[in-house]
Amino acid sequence: MKKIGILSDTHGYWDDKYLYYFEPCDEIWHAGDIGTMEVAERLAAFRPLRAVHGNIDTEDIRRMYPEKLRWKCEDVDVLMTHIGGYPGNYDPRIRGQLYASPPQLFIAGHSHILKVKYDKTLNLLHINPGAAGMSGWHKERTLIRLCIEGNKFTDCDVITLEDKKH
Repeated sequence: MKKIGILSDTHGYWDDKYLYYFEPCDEIWHAGDIGTMEVAERLAAFRPLRAVHGNIDTEDIRRMYPEKLRWKCEDVDVLMTHIGGYPGNYDPRIRGQLYASPPQLFIAGHSHILKVKYDKTLNLLHINPGAAGMSGWHKERTLIRLCIEGNKFTDCDVITLEDKKH
């Protein structure tokens, strides 16, 4: 069994609560718009980090982290990208790959909208962890924790950090 911490759209913002809430996790997955190498390095120093770059990320982050990442976690085929859309409305940049070879777990960020939804058409779990940083229009900052055991997902926790100060 693996416990996974998932976040997106930090936009260079660091919060020690990331480490607090990801303490029980075996790995951290970042779905893009990391914002600074410092954020990536601090996460990677804490737990193994898998990440993709987002549309605001600079060249150094783009060289370090790909646009798309696909791997196996336990027995689950995982695909992660930053701009992915949602079930029924996937982004054209990823739609073809999703339909040609659907993963069991698809993770995307970008919208700053927290969403955990099962796609019955492609038989996959879609997760957008919302936004963990301060930049953007979202009102709440969110993280996800998820357990993967074999080919099963369990204990999906949505964590709301304090509201943004507007």
